Amino acid sequence: MQTRNKFMDDVSQLMTNAMGVAQGAKDEADNALKSWMDRWLSERDFVTREEFDAVRAMAQKAREENEALKARLDILEGKSK
Repeated sequence: MQTRNKFMDDVSQLMTNAMGVAQGAKDEADNALKSWMDRWLSERDFVTREEFDAVRAMAQKAREENEALKARLDILEGKSK
């Protein structure tokens, strides 16, 4: 028959409490770091992904229009020579 050892029960309870405190400290540190990163990023002049994609699409369209106009100009210049 096994008997319960009070010392081992106390150590087990202490370790359980210590793990809870450690997990709480980790969560608190994670929240503090995330908050700091959010503040730091908001102070920078970064664009959002949506803004970047919109400007990239506009640049691509302008490039395509420029190529089409260059092709038309080449044809017109070829005819006048």
